[in-house]
Amino acid sequence: MKCHRVNEVIELLHPEWQKDPDLNLVQFLVKLAQEANYQGKLEDLTDDVLIYHLKMRNSEKNDMIPGLAKDCENDFKTAILKARGIIE
Repeated sequence: MKCHRVNEVIELLHPEWQKDPDLNLVQFLVKLAQEANYQGKLEDLTDDVLIYHLKMRNSEKNDMIPGLAKDCENDFKTAILKARGIIE
């Protein structure tokens, strides 16, 4: 894991873990994995799953994932023209 990913996980994890101070780190990670509907072994849980789940944990169910929102176009014609490089 790159240094910036470690910092991002810690930055996102810290305030959420403070909401459940009775849990140790592994218990809290198990709770996050269950919330994210992760089905694999805990040791295979990726930092991406943790990061996206922590980012979206307190958002509305229909909110868009932050990384995707910047690329979203409501108008199909505009999306096609941008994809073809005709407009920016």
